[in-house]
Amino acid sequence: MSELVDHLAHLTGFRDRDVLDVTLVSAFKDMLRPESVAIYRCVADPQGARWLTRARLGRDDVAATADPAWIELEHLPRLEDHPHRLACLRTHEVQQVVVEGRHLSLFPLDTDREVVGVLELESEQPLSPSEQRTVGSILRIYRNFEGLLDYSERDTLTGLLNRKTFDETFLKTAVPMAGSAAADGRRVIGGESSHWLGVIDIDHFKAVNDTYGHLIGDEVLLLMSRLMRSSFRFHDRLYRFGGEEFVVLMRCGSEADAAHAFERFRYNTEQYVFPQVGHKTVSIGFSQIKPTDSPSSAFERADKAVYYAKQHGRNQVCGHAELVARGELEDGSAISGDVELF
Repeated sequence: MSELVDHLAHLTGFRDRDVLDVTLVSAFKDMLRPESVAIYRCVADPQGARWLTRARLGRDDVAATADPAWIELEHLPRLEDHPHRLACLRTHEVQQVVVEGRHLSLFPLDTDREVVGVLELESEQPLSPSEQRTVGSILRIYRNFEGLLDYSERDTLTGLLNRKTFDETFLKTAVPMAGSAAADGRRVIGGESSHWLGVIDIDHFKAVNDTYGHLIGDEVLLLMSRLMRSSFRFHDRLYRFGGEEFVVLMRCGSEADAAHAFERFRYNTEQYVFPQVGHKTVSIGFSQIKPTDSPSSAFERADKAVYYAKQHGRNQVCGHAELVARGELEDGSAISGDVELF
């Protein structure tokens, strides 16, 4: 019992989701001595749903392994490639199966709304009823703790990440160079892509609140967040900074790729018909993140670009580097001039 209490105390001692998942698989490895234990999350975007490895430990592993945070979707296995995981995901029930002499125990990982992943244990013998109950109890604590993290990290209205979380995660997710180790010691594989920060501002949003009221304004914000989720990739970080301002952290191969991604969202927004309000547009500014950037310095460059977009017609995407190259902006200088932004 004391070992279980120690593991629970360790599990709830972190506020980092990556560390939380590593701690969970480490606890099950120590308690049940399986051949392997892993957490797989179901992730999806317009291309379909795939399995993302959040943390995996084999019997002899010293450190957990995981898929890179910015991995491309096509590099991940499809849901149907692992039918037993898929059955667990769809039925919301524990699965006990034997595959090529291996005993697999699969437990659903759920939230208040849906099952989002699977805990998979491989062992020489099937788990006993007592061991299954222990796993289930720990997973309920894990679920409750994740709910608390969601409450502190996400915007209440839209469900997007909040501004406080941006400052806390920026250095971990955007600045580390390719091939670096994760902060929790997990082994990950880096790439050659660069990180980009975009600021999105809804054009003339004040007029929506003034004309239709704040309830309709909130509906526009909620629908805008859904457009963001459907337009960007599953691993892009989406934030609401407050009011009508949103931020995106993404990883792309080039400035042209980043511009294309933001242009896709701008176009999708322009084509969407918001109930009662009709068509709305967005102005977007973006900038490449430098290894020496702080959250405020990267945001400042993208914010200057979105300010320029609003000052010069709105409903467009502007890259800070291109504006500097054209002489429209001075690198590191503020934009002056009076402009009505709403």
